Amino acid sequence: MTNPKDHCNHHGAEIVTVKQADAEHLVLSTVDRTWVNRRTPCAQCPWRKDADGVFPPEAFRESAATAYDQSTETFGCHDSGIQRPAVCAGFLLRGAENNRTVRLAKAFGIYDGQVQDAGLELHESYRAMAVANGVDPDDLTLRDCRD
Repeated sequence: MTNPKDHCNHHGAEIVTVKQADAEHLVLSTVDRTWVNRRTPCAQCPWRKDADGVFPPEAFRESAATAYDQSTETFGCHDSGIQRPAVCAGFLLRGAENNRTVRLAKAFGIYDGQVQDAGLELHESYRAMAVANGVDPDDLTLRDCRD
């Protein structure tokens, strides 16, 4: 696998980690130099309750740190991929309230908050999403996630 720091797009989002969840799924964590985000959750957004089971439990273990207090990594949209990374709309709606990068982007007017749930039922927290997708509620990777 190539160095994830070599993956930068013209939008300014930098992929800081690329982890293999299983043979078909990668987990991307990004740091945004300029803000790019999805406006609504995509069809298989893991934050959607109707998309449970699309991604393996390991994907949720690998990306849990994006939901820790004061994390600087954001939850990347899987649909945007490596070529055009963007912050996940579901994450912004349900899992980003204590993310340092998101809070600073709001404070400096970089993130306009124009994200909608499109009437979709979303998990209330990162922990709830991970557990619904097969992660044991007592898994250590979820310890620092807020409910």
